Amino acid sequence: MTKISIVGLGLMGTALAETLMNAGHDLTVWNRTAAKADALAARGAVKAETAAEAVAASPLVIVVTFDYASVESTLKGADLGGKVLVNLTSGRPAEARRTAEWVRGQGGEYLDGGIMAVPQMIGQPGALILYSGSRTAFDRYEGELGALAEARFMGTDPGVAPLLDLAMLTGMYGQIAGMMQGVALARSEGMSAADFTHNLLMPWLRAMLELMPGWAEEIDAKSWGTDVANLGVNGVALRMIEQAGREQGLERNLLAPLKEVVDKRVADGNADHGLQSLVEEL
Repeated sequence: MTKISIVGLGLMGTALAETLMNAGHDLTVWNRTAAKADALAARGAVKAETAAEAVAASPLVIVVTFDYASVESTLKGADLGGKVLVNLTSGRPAEARRTAEWVRGQGGEYLDGGIMAVPQMIGQPGALILYSGSRTAFDRYEGELGALAEARFMGTDPGVAPLLDLAMLTGMYGQIAGMMQGVALARSEGMSAADFTHNLLMPWLRAMLELMPGWAEEIDAKSWGTDVANLGVNGVALRMIEQAGREQGLERNLLAPLKEVVDKRVADGNADHGLQSLVEEL
C-alpha cells in the first residue's frame, strides 16, 4: 500500500489518518502537540519527531493545519522535492495559489482541497472533497484520496477548490442564519425549537430547495423576471420580519444584509425582478 504522511492531527487530521490506516496504508504522522499522535502510533502508525521527518517518510503528504500561514511555517525546512503535497487546510483562493507556487518552487507537486464533510463523515458515503492543482498528482493518488471521500477534481488552478469550498459554506451559513432567526421568532411565542424545526421549517425548506435549480438556470441566462414573488413583495416580507422581531424582543436580525440588498434593488427600479436577480447586485 502507499506510504502517506499526515501533518496535523486535529479532529479532521485524525479522522483522515484513521481512515487511511483502515484502508491499509502505511502511515507516518506528526502533530505539534506530540501526544495527539500516540493513539495512532499504538495502532501502527509511525510517529515522526518533526514535520520534516514526516515529509521525508512518504511521497504523498497530506497537511491539515489551522491556516495557510501555519502550513508554510510548519513545513519550513522540509525537503518537498519530488513530493505531492495535498493541502486540506481551509483558506482563500489567493492563499492556495501562493502556497502552490511555494511548493512548486521547491520541486514538489501541489493539490489544494476543500473538505465538504465533518470529521465523522470521512470515509463514509456522502463525504466529498474538492481538489484543484496538479492533475498528474490527482491522477496518481486518486485511489488513496478516494478512500477519504468522493474525490472530485475541479481544475488545474489551485485556487478553485478553496473558492468552491467557501461558496458552499456560504450557502450553508445562509441556511443556518435563516434557521436561527426563524427559531428565535417562534420561541418568542413559546414554541419549542424542535417542534418548529421538525414540523414546520424543514418541510418548508425542502419545498423551497426545489426552486434553486431554476434560479441557477435563470442566473446563467441573465433572466431576472419572475412568476412568483418579486423583489417588491419580498422586500415587504423582509421588513415585516425585521419589525416583528423587534416587537417580539429579538436583539438581532441576521437577515438585515439581505433586506438591504433587496431594498437597494427595489429603489433602483427593479421591484419586478425575482430573487435570483440579487446575484447581479453582488
